[in-house]
Amino acid sequence: MAQKRVWLFREGNADMRNLLGGKGANLAEMTNLGLPVPPGLTITTETCMDYINAGNKMPEGLMDEVRTALKEVEAQKGQKFGDPVNPLLVSVRSGARVSMPGMMETILNLGLNDETVEAMIKLTNNPRFCYDSYRRFLTMFGSVAWEMDRQKYFESELEKVKEREGVKQDTEISAEGLKSLIPVYKAVIKEVTGKEFPQDPYVQLQEAIEAVFRSWNIPRAVAYRNMNKIDHNFGTAVNVQSMVFGNMGDDCATGVSFTRNPATGENKFYGEYLTNAQGEDVVAGIRTPKPIAELETEMPDLYRQYVDIAKKLELGYKDVQDMEFTIEKGKLYILQTRNGKRTAAAAVRIAVEMCEEGIISKERAIQLVDPYSVNQILLPCFDTKAMAEAKKISSGVNASPGAAVGKIVFDTEEAATRGEAGEKVILVRIETCPDDIHGMAVAQGVLTLRGGATSHAAVVAKGMGKPCVSGCEDIKIDLDNETLTAADGTVYRKDDVISLDGGKGLVMAGAVKLVEAQIDDNWNKFFSWVDEIRTIKVEANADTPKDIINALKFGAEGVGLCRTEHMFMDPERLPWVQKMIIAGTPEARKEALAKLLPMQYADFYAMFKELGDKPLTVRLLDPPLHEFLPNKEDLIAEVAALKATGKDASEKEEMLHIVEGLSESNPMMGLRGCRLGLTYPEINEMQVRAIFEACCDLKKEGYAVKPWVMIPLIGHVNELKVAKEILVRVAKDVMTEKGVEVEYKFGTMIEIPRAALTADEIAEHAEFFSFGTNDLTQMTFGYSRDDAEGKFLNRYVEQKILPSNPFETLDTKGVGQLVEMSMTKGKAVNPALVGGVCGEHGGDPDSVKFCHKIGLNYVSCSPFRIPQAKLAAAQAVAEGNK
Repeated sequence: MAQKRVWLFREGNADMRNLLGGKGANLAEMTNLGLPVPPGLTITTETCMDYINAGNKMPEGLMDEVRTALKEVEAQKGQKFGDPVNPLLVSVRSGARVSMPGMMETILNLGLNDETVEAMIKLTNNPRFCYDSYRRFLTMFGSVAWEMDRQKYFESELEKVKEREGVKQDTEISAEGLKSLIPVYKAVIKEVTGKEFPQDPYVQLQEAIEAVFRSWNIPRAVAYRNMNKIDHNFGTAVNVQSMVFGNMGDDCATGVSFTRNPATGENKFYGEYLTNAQGEDVVAGIRTPKPIAELETEMPDLYRQYVDIAKKLELGYKDVQDMEFTIEKGKLYILQTRNGKRTAAAAVRIAVEMCEEGIISKERAIQLVDPYSVNQILLPCFDTKAMAEAKKISSGVNASPGAAVGKIVFDTEEAATRGEAGEKVILVRIETCPDDIHGMAVAQGVLTLRGGATSHAAVVAKGMGKPCVSGCEDIKIDLDNETLTAADGTVYRKDDVISLDGGKGLVMAGAVKLVEAQIDDNWNKFFSWVDEIRTIKVEANADTPKDIINALKFGAEGVGLCRTEHMFMDPERLPWVQKMIIAGTPEARKEALAKLLPMQYADFYAMFKELGDKPLTVRLLDPPLHEFLPNKEDLIAEVAALKATGKDASEKEEMLHIVEGLSESNPMMGLRGCRLGLTYPEINEMQVRAIFEACCDLKKEGYAVKPWVMIPLIGHVNELKVAKEILVRVAKDVMTEKGVEVEYKFGTMIEIPRAALTADEIAEHAEFFSFGTNDLTQMTFGYSRDDAEGKFLNRYVEQKILPSNPFETLDTKGVGQLVEMSMTKGKAVNPALVGGVCGEHGGDPDSVKFCHKIGLNYVSCSPFRIPQAKLAAAQAVAEGNK
C-alpha cells in the first residue's frame, strides 16, 4: 500500500514530526487537544524529497489527494476554495522536522483572485482589508513562487502609493490606494515572468506547494543546515492552513511570543504583537510591534486565554514554546507552536528552573541545552548594539570562538614581546605554523588569510581559548609593508585596532565594546547534573601548566594529550633543540639533550603537580625535525644577502645544508612519530627520563601521580614492541635510582589504518589506545587536511557529497568503524585495554556521542571545549535510556 502523502491536522500527532515536520506535527497535536487551531492539511517531508529527487517534478496524483483533503477543510470552515460567494483562503508554509526559522518560504492569502476578492468585500464590508490582503498575496506569490525581486517590483510600487497619498505607514494607505496596486502588480508579474497571474486557485496552490518544496534547497536553507548539522535528506513538509485575519480592524491582532524570555531565560511571558496586521508585519518590522504585556490591557480576556494555552503547551511539550497567534474579530487562533530558540545562557537557566519547578527531570533538562552553543557562556562577547554599528572588514571561517580587540601586529616575535608586556595585540598572519605559538599564546586573537576550521591556527587557538578567524580570503596581507587591505580597498596598518568575533567569523574595524562572561549558580547546578549522568571521562589536551590550570577550571578529569613538541618551541630551548638535530653523532646529540633534560623535567614536574592524582598522557616527540629548523627559502635568501654584501655566510650555508638534508617529499608521512624515536632513541629516552624523574620526586612529596606514556604513529606492532622495551627500561632505571615505584601505563596512538586493522597484535603490547582521529581521518580519506579544507571540502559539504567536514565531526561510517573495530579486536586479547580519542573530535558533541556509543573510556579535547564534551556525553546516556 502506497504511503499516505496528505494528512489532515486531526489525523496526526506530536510523534509524527519526521513525517509531518515539526510544524505539522504540532498543529496536529494542538488540534487533537481541542485548541483553537485553524483547520488544514500537511503534505509529508517524504513527498518533498520525492519532488526534489525527481528533478523538481510534482509527484503523480498528489494534487488530487490535496483536493480531497481540502474538501474536509472546507466542510470544517463552512467555506469553499475558489467559491465566488464564500471563498476559503489558505496559507502555504514550510515545516521541517528540525526547526529552521525563516529559512524557507511562506505564502499567505492564497485563493484570492479578481472574483474572490469582491466576494470577500461583500462578506466583510471592509474593502480596505480585502485589497490589502490581495496586494500582499500578489507580492508573496510573485516573489516566492516565481522568484521575482520583492523590493524592486513590489515594495517600490507600494512606496509610490504612500508618497502619492502623503502617508508613512502601510496601515495609512486608503482602500483605493491599495486597490490601485493590484493591476500594477499583475502587470509587472506578466512583464517579468512572461506569464499571467493565475486566477485559478488550484493553479495558485500547486505553484505555492512547489515553491515551498524548492525552498528546501535555496542557499540560505542549505547554509543553515550545514551550520547546524541538519541532514539534507530530511526534506520539508508543506502545511496548507485555512486563513484567519489579524488585519480586519482594531479588534484583530497578530503576534509572536515565547513562554519564557529566550534571551535571558527569565520565567516571564515574552513577545510582540500588532493590532490590525498580518504575521509578516511583525517579523518584517514594517511597523514597530508592541510588547505582549500590553495585550493584557488592550484585550484582557483574550490575553488570559492565550497565556493559559501557552502554559499548557509548555507543560505538554516540556520545553519553552515559540508561538504564533492571530486574533480575528475578537476570537483567538493559535497558528503555530514549536520549541523556542534561545541563547546558551537562557538555555541553561530554563533547563534548571523547569527542573526545579517539577516540569522536567534532570535527564530532560540536560537535553534542552545545545552542546555546540554552551561554550558561548564562557567567552567574552561583543555588545550587540556596538557590533551592529561596527564597520566590517572581512568574514571568514569561525575557527575558534570568542571576542577579541587589539592592535594589528604582523610579526610573531613582536606579538610575543608586546603581548608579554601586557599590550593587547591581534596576530595577523597569512597562515600560522608551530613557530608562531609563542606569539599566539599572548595575543588577544588570531587572524589568518588561509586555513579552515581545523587548520593549525584553528586547532591551536581553540586549545588556548583564543578567538580566531581564519580563511579571510577577500583581504590582502603584505607582511613586508605590514598592511592589511580589505576588499573595499581600505588599508589597515600595524597598530590599527581591530576586533575579531571568532564565533561568527567576523573582522571589524576599531574597538567594539566587549562584555565579560558571567558564570552563575545555574551553570554550576546544571553541570553537577551533567556529571551525575555521564559515564565517559572527559580529559583535556594541555601542553603547559597554564593549560592544566585552565583545564581543571573547566572540570578536566586528566590530560589525554600533552604534545611535547610545543615545549621545544620555547625560544630558550629552540637553540638546544636545533643543536640536537644537527648533531653529527649520538654523543653530540646526547650532549644537547642533556641541556634539555632539566627543562623537560621542570615542565613535567609542574604539570604533574597541578594534576595531582589525575592521569597525564604524554605524547613523545611526534613532528618531523625540520619543523624546528629555519625555513629553507628564508635561509637561501639570507645566504644570498650575506654573500652580496661580502659577509661570512658559512654558518647559514651549513644550516641550509642540514635543512636540505632533512627535507622530505611528504614530511607528514616521513621521519616522525615512533620512527623518529626508533631512529634517534636518545630523544625519547631523555623525555621518558624527565617524566619519571619528575613523577618519582612528586611521589616522594606525597602526590599520587599517574603518568601515561604514549608512543605516536605506530603502523606495525614491532615498532611499538621495540620502542616500549627501550622506554620501559629507562622508566625502571629511574625508579630504581630514585628508590620509588610509580603507577604508569605505556600505550600508543592509533593514527594509521594499518594499526587499526592489526589492533589485536598491538594490544598485546599496549595498555591503552589513544585514537588520533585528525591524522586517522587524513590517512583514511587520503586527504591533506589543510589542502582539503582550502580547496574542496566546503564545496563537498555544500554539494552534499559529504554530510559534514570529517575533520570537524567524526566520519562514523569509515573512520569511526576503524576506531570501533580496533577496540573490539584489542579488547579480545587485552580486556583491560583503555580506549579514548585525543583529536579535536574529542570536543565535538556528535563525535563524543559516538565515542560513548562504542564504549570508549574517555575523550580528550581543548580545555575550553570540556563543558560541551561533558554535556554531549551526558546527553548520550539520556538518549540511550529513552
